[in-house]
Amino acid sequence: MLVLDFINVGNGDSALIREMEGERQVFAMLVDCGHDCLVRDDHPPLENHRSCRIYAGDFLKKQGVTHLDVLLLTHFHRDHIGGLGRVLEAVTVDELIASYIPPQNSCDLDPDGDNGLPKAARNLLRCVDMYARALREHPGRIRTMTQIPGDHMEVRQLTPSLKMHILCGEPALYPRQKAVYDAAFAGRRDHYDLVHWGKSMNVSSLRQRLFYHGKEIMLGGDAYAHMWETESATPCDILKVPHHASLSSTTRKLLSMLQPKTAVVSVAAGRPDERPHPYIVSLIREYTQDLHFTDAVNIPGLVEPEYHESVHLEVE
Repeated sequence: MLVLDFINVGNGDSALIREMEGERQVFAMLVDCGHDCLVRDDHPPLENHRSCRIYAGDFLKKQGVTHLDVLLLTHFHRDHIGGLGRVLEAVTVDELIASYIPPQNSCDLDPDGDNGLPKAARNLLRCVDMYARALREHPGRIRTMTQIPGDHMEVRQLTPSLKMHILCGEPALYPRQKAVYDAAFAGRRDHYDLVHWGKSMNVSSLRQRLFYHGKEIMLGGDAYAHMWETESATPCDILKVPHHASLSSTTRKLLSMLQPKTAVVSVAAGRPDERPHPYIVSLIREYTQDLHFTDAVNIPGLVEPEYHESVHLEVE
């Protein structure tokens, strides 16, 4: 059985995928690690005592997961990599897969120091610094790190029954990402490069398609819809809706290609930026009524809040 837990990390994404034989875990993969805090300082305070938000690392501990075969990072926004340190405190990892691996013994980027950079550039440095610092502060927790080049689809046979395709964005994005991040770690900080790469982070998000006993699961990362309305968007059984169901996340064209039977939105309840967007929720429901939200989203007349630590799905 394949067990999927889309963890209620509040703001952000984190999904635990396990193949189980009875009570025995034979494979485990975590895709993204959520935010480094359960309530962002620019979001409404969490006042509902029924909230079940949980850090990804704490969820792993509660589930008794002490080892991951794969830890995959789709991209380096804070709401996807901020929880990496807590995850590495909870588990050891066979392989980290990402589109960028920081230099060994990377320096502190000091994003909030007196560097004269604009806010957008500081935000980008803060994200990649958080990622690199988590790796530095947890030595020996990851056996090997694999940098995806981004110029082709990666195919992994994870277990005899579970296969994964890792889908990338435009190939030219990834050498550009490496150049910008390598320059930052080398002490070269170009305002223009940092700000403009910051606008490309979601576009470079990795996506994953899992194949298990004839079922297909599509994990959309934060990729915008227009980036993959192509032949790679084929029908799936389960869709992790990209980019928290923002207005740019999904289109009628993309949904008509994906034809999901079940859809999951990883999003914090009460976000002030229309994520999930009511139009996108209505659009998804034209294709499936089996729609779940990680947090207790409340859209009057459209979504009733549900309280859980994860959206738990099982595929046999």
